[in-house]
Amino acid sequence: MLHGDGCCRGARAGSSGAELWLWDVTEGGKLRLTEAPGILCSNLPLHWRSNKSLPTTFMVKALFDVPDGTVVTVRAGNDENSSAELKNNVSIMKEHVAKFSDLRFVGRSGRGKSFLLTISLGTKPPVVAFYNKAIKVTVDGPREPRSKLRE
Repeated sequence: MLHGDGCCRGARAGSSGAELWLWDVTEGGKLRLTEAPGILCSNLPLHWRSNKSLPTTFMVKALFDVPDGTVVTVRAGNDENSSAELKNNVSIMKEHVAKFSDLRFVGRSGRGKSFLLTISLGTKPPVVAFYNKAIKVTVDGPREPRSKLRE
């Protein structure tokens, strides 16, 4: 269903239940809801290799007025690694969208753990959004489970 903000809304059943997403007609990619109202971001792969470029540009979209030039910062952490090392995690808002063209997760999330992403907009007052269980980052990235390798 197309809404006035240029987005189609829907839901897709995933392995962890229903996943809310938005299809952004103007950018041509899937965006997901964050914990903050009016802040959307790109979907991330469930599992990724440390220090490898993401398959697509990570984007943050504001559905409210944010001045062009506003700094947007992405941070990641969990209970094992409270402040994971990231590369290219700062971008500038332009026409309500911040694009992180080569966002890389250098720090690892830990065995069986995923990162919580914190998205900070440098507005006054500041806006902070969270993306729970965003991405699992390991040295070797996704691979076949060990039980399948032994067969």
